[in-house]
Amino acid sequence: MVIQIDETNLKHGVLGLVVALIEVIRDALNIQALKRMEGGTLSEEECERLGKALMKLDAAIEDIKEEQGISESVQTVREQLDGVVDDLVSGLVSTEKTRREVKVGD
Repeated sequence: MVIQIDETNLKHGVLGLVVALIEVIRDALNIQALKRMEGGTLSEEECERLGKALMKLDAAIEDIKEEQGISESVQTVREQLDGVVDDLVSGLVSTEKTRREVKVGD
C-alpha cells in the first residue's frame, strides 16, 4: 500500500505525514503508559506526571493541526497508515498460522 501525500500542497502533505507519525508514536506511548500504570511499576507521582505530559502532547498536536489547517491531511494519512499496519499484521498472522499448520502436518 502506498501512502498518498497531497501533491498540490506539499507542505500540508508532508506536515500531515509528520503529525500522523507523531500521533502513532503518541498512541504507542499511551498504551505503554497504561500497561505500566496497571502493572504497578509507576508511583502515584510518576503516573500524574506522565498523564500531564501526555495531555500536553495531545494539546500540542491538536494546536499544530488547527494552526496549520492539516486536520484532514492527518486523518487521511492515519487511515492509510492503519491500512498498512492492518496488512502487515494480517500477513504476520497468516505466516504464523501457515507455520503452525506445517508443523502439525509434519
